[in-house]
Amino acid sequence: MASIDDLFKKPYAPSNKRKFEISQDPNAVYKATKTTVNGDVKSNGIAAVEDVDDDDIEAGPALPPDQEEENVDDEEGRFFGGGITNDTADVLNFIDERDNGDDAKAEKIDAAWVRRLALNFEKKISKNSELRAKFEDDPQKFMGSEADLDADIKALSILSDHPDLYGEFAKLGCGASLVSLLSHENTDIAIDAIEIINELTDEDVEAEHDQWDLLVDAMLEADLLSLLYDNIARLDEENESDRAGVYHVLSVLENLSSRTTIAMTIGTDTSFIPWLLQRVQKKEPIVTQNKQYTAEILAIILQSSPASRLRFIDLNGIDIFLQLLSFYRKRDPAKGTEEEEYVENLFDSLTCCLDEADGKAKFVEAEGVELCLIMLREGKVSKPRALRLLDHALGGPEGAACCSKLVEAAGLKPLFGAFMKMQDKQSTEHILGILSSMLRSLPAYSAERIRLLAKFVEKDYEKIGRAVKIRREYAFKVAAVDQEISTERSALPAEEQEEKADEWLSRRLDAGLYTLQTVDVVLAWLVAEDEGAKERVKALLGERDEGLEVVRGTLEGMELWFLPAVG
Repeated sequence: MASIDDLFKKPYAPSNKRKFEISQDPNAVYKATKTTVNGDVKSNGIAAVEDVDDDDIEAGPALPPDQEEENVDDEEGRFFGGGITNDTADVLNFIDERDNGDDAKAEKIDAAWVRRLALNFEKKISKNSELRAKFEDDPQKFMGSEADLDADIKALSILSDHPDLYGEFAKLGCGASLVSLLSHENTDIAIDAIEIINELTDEDVEAEHDQWDLLVDAMLEADLLSLLYDNIARLDEENESDRAGVYHVLSVLENLSSRTTIAMTIGTDTSFIPWLLQRVQKKEPIVTQNKQYTAEILAIILQSSPASRLRFIDLNGIDIFLQLLSFYRKRDPAKGTEEEEYVENLFDSLTCCLDEADGKAKFVEAEGVELCLIMLREGKVSKPRALRLLDHALGGPEGAACCSKLVEAAGLKPLFGAFMKMQDKQSTEHILGILSSMLRSLPAYSAERIRLLAKFVEKDYEKIGRAVKIRREYAFKVAAVDQEISTERSALPAEEQEEKADEWLSRRLDAGLYTLQTVDVVLAWLVAEDEGAKERVKALLGERDEGLEVVRGTLEGMELWFLPAVG
């Protein structure tokens, strides 16, 4: 027979089972394995043995005797067929009854339970603090209390299933105590506390706004934001647990940013934006989860307030992000990767910053227009995002410098090249937005404006033909939705019509109302600027028995100061 050592050395066949997946009910597994009176384990498991001929040997334990034989052997009532006494059987039955009754005696989780939890939690914190102070040079003396504290921290996760108790938890001071652990000398304790804060504030927790606010306000009063920054600054991402800690800090920032005022505070009154800017620039062989998450948090914070965007701009964020994106001017990130999300977040951050006048100026200064034109000519994934950036950069009264720069950088050719091709709805919106901004902002009789108008006139006004074609497509879609809304409106009283107004507007926008309005703005400018363009527009509209009044009808009610007169 093979030795035990030989058996353990034999290779096992590969398994397709997923790790860490519980295939059975844990209670069933526990109850299926019991100890005998001698302390041995009785299990239903099957041991691996070498192949033998089943006919040669008799395997397994002997079959139990028939009931009659059991009765004969048990003359004094001492033994059953299983080989145990009556007393032992009673004990085992009692244990089974206790096991079966555990679920029915589950502890009630209410305010009284929170008070007990709070008292125990505070005791563990105090005990650990005292032992650390008393035996500062002898970790063995306080390691046990630290393990107990760690277990109590992790046990707090059950509160996420009972957000109705958040107020009581905060009232008892436990929120502040939990935050205080972020300054613990042991970073593992601090990381566990951050992870629990993340769980309690996560958007998946079914907490009411006032419940969430009570807990978060208590934590903020305990200086949560400063302690989070202290931790993210001291953690070393070369260490796996510290790397997880950084992720949890970022996740807490995302949770807190769901309240706009907190997001504004993070962006303006803390040191997070400088740290996030530094972290997002860290060179890595491949874009890691933390780097992608850093870019995402920046995008969330920058969207919260103009003050956050201005601080980002003052820290040279526009130039930094353009440098990061220049790597992707001809190269596309792999689909479905952290890198793809990272690039998307960089574009999102830049886009919202370009709505600020200072952001537009920095964008021109850092040659952002030129980079976008390279992406427009040679990029794939980056092309629609570059169009979106240009649309925001050229928009508004402060976009005149960007409009001039686009013409100076020979951007009309790639822009009109994209305009003449079939595009998705968003790209079409952005191209029309860019053209509309240029017609509005470029100075009259300037060389840049003349070059722009010449593009519409060349090749027998083919660009105007394209614009009218786009107009017909979106006018048809919007008209269909308008007909549906008209039918619904006629069946509703005035009060309900007012309630449905926002929904109806949303449906019209989804159908392409904004695109229709923008293309009509472009046509209106061309009609006002050039007599030949006006006649061409009238002729193209006349093919469908329409006139300039349809363009005027779209623009009425827009109340935009830059619209020319259409007649």
